[in-house]
Order: sequence, then C-alpha cells, then structure tokens
Amino acid sequence: MIIAIDAGNSRIKWGVHDGSRWLDSGVLATADVVWLAEAADEWPAAASAVVCNVAGASVAASLSSVLAGRRTAVSFLHASAAACGVRNAYDSPAQLGADRWAALIGARAESDSACLVVCAGTATTVDLLDAEGVFQGGLILPGFELMRAALARNTAQLPLANGVFRAAPRNTMDAIVSGCLQAQLGAIERMFAGIADAAGARCLLTGGAAARLVEHLQIPFRLVDNLVLNGLVRYAVTR
Repeated sequence: MIIAIDAGNSRIKWGVHDGSRWLDSGVLATADVVWLAEAADEWPAAASAVVCNVAGASVAASLSSVLAGRRTAVSFLHASAAACGVRNAYDSPAQLGADRWAALIGARAESDSACLVVCAGTATTVDLLDAEGVFQGGLILPGFELMRAALARNTAQLPLANGVFRAAPRNTMDAIVSGCLQAQLGAIERMFAGIADAAGARCLLTGGAAARLVEHLQIPFRLVDNLVLNGLVRYAVTR
C-alpha cells in the first residue's frame, strides 16, 4: 500500500494507492499541513509513503513529523539524472523541481509518444518529453491567479478582475482575464509546436488551474487529474 503526497505552494494533495488503483484521496491548503494528521489516522497501517514537496523546509518537516508519528516508512522524491524510463536533460538534473519530475514520470506511464507536460497551479510549468523518454527542457511562468493578482497588486487602477475570456475584450475585467489566459495558452501552444509533427503527440494537462485552460486550448490534449500523484506511485513501485 502506498501513500502519495504532493505538497505544492498552495495545496497538498494525497492519495492511497493499492498498486492498481486509488482507494482514497484528499486535498487541503498547504498552510493547514498540520491537519494532515487527521487524514493520516485513516491510512492503512502498513503503508509506505512517497512525498513530493516544493513548499519549503518547514512543510517538509511537518510532513515528516506526521508520518513519523504513524511509524510510516517515507521517502522524498528528488529529481535525478534518470528514473522510471525518464532521462533528465536539465543542465543540473538535481535542480529540477520534484513536482515537475514526478509529473514527467507520470506522463511517461501515460504515453510513449512525445508529449507536453503542463502543470497549472500557483505557477504553470510546461515541459517537453520526447518519444524516447528524454525531458528536453521546459518553462516556468506565473499561473493564471498569480498573474491576475499581480496586476491588481502592482498597478494603481487595475482591479482583481472577475471577467470572462473574450477573443477581443471590450472592457477592463474581460481584458485582464483574457490577457492572463492568453499568456498561459500562448506559452503552452508555442512549446507544443516543437513536437506537433511527432506521431501521437499531445499535451497532458494537470493541476488546480487546468480547468481554466481546457476550453481554449487549440492543440491535442488530455486532462489527467492526478499526474503528479501517479508519478509518485510509479516511482515507489519501480525504484
């Protein structure tokens, strides 16, 4: 039995996996990490845990404390030169974020074709994985909500907009929302152009902000709810 935990900047997602399917899952705000202990009380006693953490040392310490209290064997995923059929072409492989590495491992389990791995959360990451399983590189940009908030925080007259997407916005609210979405979509679609001619190429999209993007993407894509958690499970069972 495997407990997979994805600790991001805004949310912590977890799931209980029996090696073939998800038995349970949950999500809470990263700021509420101590409350993970309540969920942990329901986890199988013999389970091992694999963790992906990009939320900093204090969150890592809190997770370790929760898991140690249950006497659960725990490992933290860190990027490496290769794992689970994925090779890492980053200049310094260890500097790749653990969440991106887990998503790439999850993507390789989903597809043996070239793919664009997009994690849309507080930040948006857009990573190229070729058909041979080589991570060729990728982008990091502010996520949709971060872009929207930055305009409201750093300008004198622009609000925290609640507009809708328009091809040619004619009011400020729609202009802000549409601009933030177009920036996300443009980055994704420009990166996809590099693999668009590869057989079976598609975008694998995951993350809390993914739902904002899917209606407007103009490339082949598939929404994968638990791509990072899936990657953690694959790592746990194959390492």
